Amino acid sequence: MGGKWKPLIIYHLMTGQKRTSELRRLIPDITQKVLTTQLRGLEKDEIVQRKVYSEVPPKVEYELTAYGWGLKPALDHLCYWGEEHLEKVHGDKSKVLEEFDSPER
Repeated sequence: MGGKWKPLIIYHLMTGQKRTSELRRLIPDITQKVLTTQLRGLEKDEIVQRKVYSEVPPKVEYELTAYGWGLKPALDHLCYWGEEHLEKVHGDKSKVLEEFDSPER
């Protein structure tokens, strides 16, 4: 579960199945190569399940496995800590979050 991107990928998969292109939009700073590598690692560790639909063009979706859902409490705690950290360091976390969500980013 190490690395910078895996927790973000898992976080976004907690809202439902996603295609690779959706994950790229949700995590704009990740490259396609890194996303693919991270998804393969999560699949190998049985945290993520890959569904391939026999369509043209091929459709692939990723979702969390039951085992992957076991990470939710740990990620929730990290999110709570992150919010407290923003308040401690910046005082008003809403301003930092607005800058993070800005379209210029």
